[in-house]
Amino acid sequence: QVQLVESGGGLVQTGGSLRLSCAASGVGVRFNSIAWHRQGPGKQREWVATITSGGQTRVADPVKDRFTISRDNADNTINLQMNNQQPEDTGVYYCHRTDHNNWGQGTQVTVSS
Repeated sequence: QVQLVESGGGLVQTGGSLRLSCAASGVGVRFNSIAWHRQGPGKQREWVATITSGGQTRVADPVKDRFTISRDNADNTINLQMNNQQPEDTGVYYCHRTDHNNWGQGTQVTVSS
């Protein structure tokens, strides 16, 4: 059974950094396209970043200068490094195995102003 578990969320001040991790079980992340999405309070869920099985990365324009997605094959995790965080980054961040539509339960990120 495929399971995605997000971690690393929390409370950070404006300008701070957080590193989220998505730990996968039942599937190898290096063989899949994995994305991060987020949903802010009162907002629709939006795509943040993707890393493909080939290692190509794409990051949404609003955060591309501040967020980086990466993969750790040894730990079977997908990471999202978030720098210079802003209040609009507040929300629940979800890990998503795109081709099979598997979702994690999310991790809360709160950026205080």
